[in-house]
Amino acid sequence: MKEQQWRYRMIATRLREEQIIAYPTEGVWGLGCVPESEQAVGRILNLKRRPWQKGLILVASELSQLLPYLQSLDSSQRVQITSERSDPVTWLVPKSDAVPLWISGEHDKVAVRLSQHPVVQGICSALKQPIVSTSANPAGKPAALSRLKVHQYFADRIDYIVPGDLGGAAGASQIIDLVSGDVLREAGTV
Repeated sequence: MKEQQWRYRMIATRLREEQIIAYPTEGVWGLGCVPESEQAVGRILNLKRRPWQKGLILVASELSQLLPYLQSLDSSQRVQITSERSDPVTWLVPKSDAVPLWISGEHDKVAVRLSQHPVVQGICSALKQPIVSTSANPAGKPAALSRLKVHQYFADRIDYIVPGDLGGAAGASQIIDLVSGDVLREAGTV
């Protein structure tokens, strides 16, 4: 346990230094950095060949880490975001002024997820804030399902690959608009 805590503190230090990481999530490997670093987000977008206009997801270990990025939530919205589900859900939520343009893209909402994955929770708890989460794959390629595939895609262009295993989800999280309830992406797709 102490080794894991040490590792998460080391990863948090790397992230504060604007490095990018690859890490296991509930269903696919992700690429991440601190959301405030335009330089690190730019590196991720370049690796993925992803346009900034699409926006990115923020993942956190607890709701308090996300609140600065969100407009105020009513009690039913808080319950929705914090309720545990069998499969991970990413919520599109009206964004606050604190959300950088390179995170929200050309949207008036931001995508957020409270992760139940122990590696994501460990990183965000050590960092005391959310991190960027986007699937570890170049545009048009399948999302990485193993550390080996992350390495094959990106080799030494990532600063650190976090050890760990994927959770039990079959692919990427479902995306739901918190206000309208519309499902924008079904679970298991990328």
